[in-house]
Amino acid sequence: MLRAKPTIELIGAPQDLGQVLRGVDMGPSAVRVAGVIPRLQSLGFEVIDRGNIDCATMATAEEGDPSARFLGPVVRDSEALAAVVESAVRAGHFPLVIGGDHSIAVGTMGGVAAVEPRQGLLWIDAHADYNTPQSSPSGNIHGMPVAAILGHGPDSLVQVGGVSPKALDDHTVIIGLRSVDRGEAERLNESNITFFTMHDIDLRGIQSVLEESFSVLTADGVDRVHLSFDADAIDPRHAPGTGTPVVGGFTYRESHLMMELLAEADIITSAEFTEVNPVLDAQNQTAELIVELIGSLAGQRVVKPGT
Repeated sequence: MLRAKPTIELIGAPQDLGQVLRGVDMGPSAVRVAGVIPRLQSLGFEVIDRGNIDCATMATAEEGDPSARFLGPVVRDSEALAAVVESAVRAGHFPLVIGGDHSIAVGTMGGVAAVEPRQGLLWIDAHADYNTPQSSPSGNIHGMPVAAILGHGPDSLVQVGGVSPKALDDHTVIIGLRSVDRGEAERLNESNITFFTMHDIDLRGIQSVLEESFSVLTADGVDRVHLSFDADAIDPRHAPGTGTPVVGGFTYRESHLMMELLAEADIITSAEFTEVNPVLDAQNQTAELIVELIGSLAGQRVVKPGT
């Protein structure tokens, strides 16, 4: 489970300018309504709810360069998030950030890396999010955070939190890939990032993939690992409330098994869950599943009778 039951700081990041569909800004509220705080408290954790950071809105933000849409406001919001996350880490707390679109990861990692720049980064997602403005076909920044975290992209985004890179290729693992842009794929194959497609998961099973991932994430004495989880990693049959669904994702049980194995490995020191869009959801189904997964990450298990 999470190391020594730390105090968890719940931080909402209702950013929606990193993509084009409205509604993901309501993700933090949906996850709260689904019961994330009582779930964690029932597992023995103290939870401090920091509320939501203030984020720019579509009505007031300027799009700017179409190759990196809304870069200015996304950077400002990311800097605000980085400051809150840094404060949580310096207090010895576990930052649990709820998005918002996946561009928020730049802010989360900016805050974490400001305290300890040697991080392992575990990215669970249908997409690599390794685009730059030059390779992105859409200009949407939620497709660029891994690149920015690793030091590639617009300088203002790369430098969020005052440190770059915020993680290293050699300690970065992406799991669940099944939709990668052509230019992004070329860059990914030239990098030292370890990545696993759903084909790899089908062939090897999630346990084997995670065991290899653990050795990459914690190589060379790295002892802090950030988990960044996109709801679209899960098959849309189980998580319909997300803006970029891709069929063929993780099943309900595979998703839980990942979190259970991470809890047993006891390596995760910060986390975020992103891209929950209640407007696209069915009766808050996706937010409820995310709360269940957070519970599994925090050590919740079904106990066999008599044990």
